[in-house]
Amino acid sequence: MAACALRRVLLSTVSKYNKKHAHRILSAVDSSSGFEVYRPRLQCRACGLAGGVQQRRFMSSRPEGKILETVGVFEAVKQHGKYETGQLFLHSVFGYRGIVLFPWHARLYDRDITPPISDSKPDPPGAHGSKEVKGKTHTYYQVLIDTRDCPHISQRSQTEAVTFLANHDDSRALYAIPGLDYVSHEDILPYNSTEQAPIQHELFERFLMYNPAKSPPFTARDTLKAWQEKNHPWLELSDVHRETTENIRVTVIPFYMGMREAQNSHVYWWRYCIRLENMGNEVVQLRERHWRIFSLSGTLETVRGRGVVGREPVLSKEQPAFQYSSHVSLQAPSGHMWGTFRIERTDGSHFDVRIPPFSLESNKDDKAPPAGYTF
Repeated sequence: MAACALRRVLLSTVSKYNKKHAHRILSAVDSSSGFEVYRPRLQCRACGLAGGVQQRRFMSSRPEGKILETVGVFEAVKQHGKYETGQLFLHSVFGYRGIVLFPWHARLYDRDITPPISDSKPDPPGAHGSKEVKGKTHTYYQVLIDTRDCPHISQRSQTEAVTFLANHDDSRALYAIPGLDYVSHEDILPYNSTEQAPIQHELFERFLMYNPAKSPPFTARDTLKAWQEKNHPWLELSDVHRETTENIRVTVIPFYMGMREAQNSHVYWWRYCIRLENMGNEVVQLRERHWRIFSLSGTLETVRGRGVVGREPVLSKEQPAFQYSSHVSLQAPSGHMWGTFRIERTDGSHFDVRIPPFSLESNKDDKAPPAGYTF
């Protein structure tokens, strides 16, 4: 419940700011135990918060010694166009504060939409179904997560991080940049702040500088531009895959990480990020996973197991989403993955949720190993 409580602190305690319907964003700080909050006239699709009449309630589940403090003012959500570098935001699903570094233009393959035959991507051999899916351009953002909010993001297996292959001979060694995430355009709730350092992250001051003459007032330093250019092959988000089964939506984003040599063979690595979202009202729990992994070398591997990353998350109206990342390696430059999640209802019955098929493609022009954030 920690993340939902955080969203309610950040979103439910929004109060009217002026006649133009701007809203103050409130955050918890030390003081006396317990506090009162007000339900706004906004709706958070993660918490199901909506407002007609403002209602008062007592938040007794938060730690003692917390009151509310204004941290910023909500801005209008952009229906068209994109957010700029330096845009502050709240994540509409996970509730954390963050700041936009730069955008990515990905191809979204949504299997819930029936496409024309042209401009579509066929299923891999052996995958469930035979529907071809049309890709549509969709904007995602590379962002920094405020480290103060990381302990409250309970619906993720961990605070998101971008992983790289290490720069040495150990083909299985990985390192990560914590608090670096990819966020879809519709998950951005923009706000502004008068603080010169409104986000706490070790890379904030290395990547961004305060410039009050600009809007938003944070601009990219040369270090951010150089880091983005040098690590583009390892950061790039190109394809997003989505499919819904019985109100459970699964979104998959694969990332190519590079190739290493091991025992006179080439090993290709990918990271994939998966989000499960409960779009309905029924409480369900993920119990099992079933993966099929096809390699261009001709091998087909089956993986079954309990839960995901050691957890069996519950998806409810209060906490509708769970997200995690994992890794896969092949001894071939490309392949495919697909599968199902076994979901349990409260009455003990089960159903299978499809994981949309996605390609594992290596970059044809592999460049130098990733540079991480060494300056």
